[in-house]
Amino acid sequence: MNVAFISSEAVPFAKTGGLADVSGSLPHQLARLGCKVKLIIPKYDILNLEKYDLEKVNFDSPVSVSAGEKKYDINVFSCIDCDSKVEIYFIEQNELFNRGKIYTEDKDEDIRFIVFQKAAIETLQHLNWAPDIIHCNDWQTGLIPLYIKFNYSWDKLFRKTATLFTIHNIGYQGLFPASTLFKAEIPQELFYPMAPAEFYGQVSFLKAGITLADSVNTVSRTYAQELLSPEFGGGMEGVLAERQDDFTGIVNGVDYDIWSPEKDKMIPHNYSADDLSGKLENKKYLLNQLGMPFQKEIPLMGMVSRIVSQKGFDILARAVKYLVQLNAQWVILGTGDKKYENKLIRIAKLYPNHLKVNLYYNEELAHLIEAASDIFIMPSLYEPCGLNQIYSLKYGSVPVVRKTGGLADTVHDWDANIQNESGNGFVFENYNGYDLYASVKRAVNCFNDKDLWKKIQLNGMKQDYSWQSSAKKYLELYKNALINKVT
Repeated sequence: MNVAFISSEAVPFAKTGGLADVSGSLPHQLARLGCKVKLIIPKYDILNLEKYDLEKVNFDSPVSVSAGEKKYDINVFSCIDCDSKVEIYFIEQNELFNRGKIYTEDKDEDIRFIVFQKAAIETLQHLNWAPDIIHCNDWQTGLIPLYIKFNYSWDKLFRKTATLFTIHNIGYQGLFPASTLFKAEIPQELFYPMAPAEFYGQVSFLKAGITLADSVNTVSRTYAQELLSPEFGGGMEGVLAERQDDFTGIVNGVDYDIWSPEKDKMIPHNYSADDLSGKLENKKYLLNQLGMPFQKEIPLMGMVSRIVSQKGFDILARAVKYLVQLNAQWVILGTGDKKYENKLIRIAKLYPNHLKVNLYYNEELAHLIEAASDIFIMPSLYEPCGLNQIYSLKYGSVPVVRKTGGLADTVHDWDANIQNESGNGFVFENYNGYDLYASVKRAVNCFNDKDLWKKIQLNGMKQDYSWQSSAKKYLELYKNALINKVT
């Protein structure tokens, strides 16, 4: 099967969140399952290209695309992943993508991704390569199903091509003024109240993808159910209800060559379920690096996250002065909302031996926190899939999570009252500081029972959330998209 995988970000090149992890891993696993995959992303000026030899692709004719009254000349560069043979194409347009960051609040944000989407399609045309599936990801690629069905319907190259649109986070919808209709060359008949590209008088790239793709999915089963409700649907619940028959959820996979304690190259001490001694050594190392005292009998709580309300930092902020008084230590890594950052800094100054706040992001430190933590905290308001809880399970860092989205699908509560022998973490349901505190306290109490704690750890470490399983489910989705295309 030929798969064009189109995304605005992908590891190891550019990342702001889980979308990049998926885009960097799923194409490779699809290739290992026999697909021919071309990954297409923008060539930002911040790309990490140190280990890659990019070559300019020389087409028979120049590539240029229009947005409004202006034409943009495009250069395309490529490289091949040596292991999986995935071909990676980079869309270069310096005026639009050399901004020092992936996403901006600039007035031409719509044009940036209109040009990217058109350039991706025209790259396929210039390559004369007919994909069976174009896999689109989030609003930055939401117009592609529209373009394939309307603007490029004349091209027989795409006659049998189906589209899959994956929602990674409904909170980002690509909403722009009605004037974007002209810039994007969206047919007028698609813009009227309740029409595919219209959302309360604005142009919605996300809605176009949901409405016009041949199949739609999101990144966990529970999140798919949540998106059909007004509470979580972001106004798109009715649109998604219209697609309910071909809307599903697949939990993101993890690359265990990178994220497993046995193979992790970023931690000083590797370990496994058979020998957990290296985990304690990582804890010693991390605390020493951070200038915190090491105490074997006190659990270390880890958090690696954007410090924003969506990730639960509003309820954490309300409970933090009580949490730090538990017999535990805390290490937090991330950046975000200044009001939460400032409160955490104030508490850290009062309890320097109990809380260390690192207001930046560092990939090596993120790996070390996963490996060193006894307990990993994710109190999200909503979480489409989440990856850190899956990493934590593999690292024996028992997760404490709120029951939402992918957290609900992957973390199962240890409840001594019902003798739940398969529990791998601690789960709370109500979104408030008290329930967060109560769940953390339950975890701390269980930590003191070493035999019980090891059982909970091993329950998590033996679970398999590798991309191989998820990729097979995506292959089935691709087949369904092709059936929907035919019918």
